[in-house]
Amino acid sequence: MSAASLTRREREIAVLAARGLTNKEIASSLVISVRTVDNHLSNTYAKLGIATRGELALVLTDDNG
Repeated sequence: MSAASLTRREREIAVLAARGLTNKEIASSLVISVRTVDNHLSNTYAKLGIATRGELALVLTDDNG
């Protein structure tokens, strides 16, 4: 599956995670809880069939050409 299947918020969080921000940094910048970030990333990983931020970065790079 491609990153196009992600919700706007999942993609927003995925991009920040792929840039190397920690879940705590993402939560702080988006004014949401760390648990919400965890949930969005778990959903993202499941949708994309991946398990790491490195894989996430590759998927996002591939989708952007």
